[in-house]
Amino acid sequence: MTNPCEPLLIFDCDGVLVDSEPLSIRVLLDTVAAHGGQLTEAEAYQRFLGRSMATLVSVLGADFGIDADATFLERMRRDLYERFEKELQPIGGIAEVLTHLPWRKCVASSSQLERIRLSLGLTGLRDYLEPHIFSATMVKNGKPAPDLFLHAAEQMGTEPKACIVVEDSPAGILAAQRAGMKVFAFTGGSHADREDYRAEISALKPDVIFDAMSDLIHLVEKECEAPV
Repeated sequence: MTNPCEPLLIFDCDGVLVDSEPLSIRVLLDTVAAHGGQLTEAEAYQRFLGRSMATLVSVLGADFGIDADATFLERMRRDLYERFEKELQPIGGIAEVLTHLPWRKCVASSSQLERIRLSLGLTGLRDYLEPHIFSATMVKNGKPAPDLFLHAAEQMGTEPKACIVVEDSPAGILAAQRAGMKVFAFTGGSHADREDYRAEISALKPDVIFDAMSDLIHLVEKECEAPV
């Protein structure tokens, strides 16, 4: 395959590589309820999609009066991993894309490193991406700050302008834009059928919006061929 450019593809994990968002939100809601708190599904998606654990803990305490202490976090981690082991699936078509992708690639996720590796391992994707896996725990500020994407690019020896970020969350899209990178918004996860979500993604004006992962290679080629 002839490549008109050599981008670095930076993949988010949850909602882009693995179809984990509905499982994660369900476990979060159950854990909040078990600790006497109240949080709606709409609030959870709006406030926490694509955000780091540190952000989740801070927002739950400040805005919802929920103390996400060590007991809370351990219960959520345990329940989430159990659900992942039973139900987690890769995004449709992603294995084929990773197999045939002719460009360098890495993962930059708001999740903790343990969770990223577990998710990729359970879905058979880890061998495609290791050792180039970066977590928000490696930087000071999580998404929507650009820190994580800039860190990934630096570690991969690539200028931000040569990076294409594949993201599903508003926070991740903003982070990529603030990092000076192109961003392809993927809206094919099972959580992406909400009208408010799609409207928010569209309003952010990512470079590309797509909902079939099998289209990614063609879309990157098209982007490379576009005049600067």
